[in-house]
Amino acid sequence: MSTDPGSWGVELRDVTLRDGLQLVGRAPSTGRKVEVVRELLALGVPSLEIGSMARPDLVPTLADTLDVVDALTPGELERCWVWVATPGHVRRAAERGVVNFQYCLSVSDAHNRANLGRSTEASLDTVPDGVAAAGGGRVQLTLATSFTCPFDGPVDPDEVVRIAADPRTAGTVDVVVCDTLGQAAPAEVASLVARVRAETPPRRTGFHGHDTWGQGVANALAAVQAGAEFVDGTLGGLGGCPFAPGASGNTATEDLLFGLRPSWLTPSSFADVVRLAERVVADLGERSSSKAAQGARSRAEAFGWVVR
Repeated sequence: MSTDPGSWGVELRDVTLRDGLQLVGRAPSTGRKVEVVRELLALGVPSLEIGSMARPDLVPTLADTLDVVDALTPGELERCWVWVATPGHVRRAAERGVVNFQYCLSVSDAHNRANLGRSTEASLDTVPDGVAAAGGGRVQLTLATSFTCPFDGPVDPDEVVRIAADPRTAGTVDVVVCDTLGQAAPAEVASLVARVRAETPPRRTGFHGHDTWGQGVANALAAVQAGAEFVDGTLGGLGGCPFAPGASGNTATEDLLFGLRPSWLTPSSFADVVRLAERVVADLGERSSSKAAQGARSRAEAFGWVVR
């Protein structure tokens, strides 16, 4: 693979409006969420995760997900994903116009029970009905705790591969390997992504990482070099899982963009992303963890990526 980041062709999906809002103290209004969707799409971000069908009492900052969906056009929804975990979630979202579904289960049985209230095998049993309920929409298989579990520790890579290859997952268009706790190292990420691509049915492969141990960008680049076609990030590194003690925010969208340099990104559009992230983080009363955003605000004015 070329070492020129602009030639990698990897897609960045921004997941601020789902994973990024799970642990914040307050949520943007529905209208502001819609504005953020449109700003990110207009800047060139290829796809977004815009909410979750999880119970509103468990994740109140995402309770208005279907209101956000209602405010978007069919063309906008073509580029937007919604988190789901049951066929009922899929049906309710599809009735409102959602066409891209991120169907999630945990490789770790203990985390699946904490997150979804059932065993991993029970969640796997629901996947065929979830795919059918999508009515021709795209369903991703999203594997949380692919590396470590907050309750049971390290996760066996063989178990990740087994689940990704399970016949019950037929019909899913992508498989997303998730470092839910941000405890993986680049070599582990590269090895698992390569195995999933080689040993499971042909699908796009994605990587969803957190930056708890400071390896978020390195892990994403390792995933891309192992063949991942897309990676997830959040503005300002917001995020975390309420059912995963020890997890911090996602890898920052700004950091991933600066490292990957997708073809649509220019210094000007990068500056706009940095400014948008600053506004979103400030409105939430949070702090950005993005190193690229810090660099962009430096006084190294001879460097073209500095925000002026």
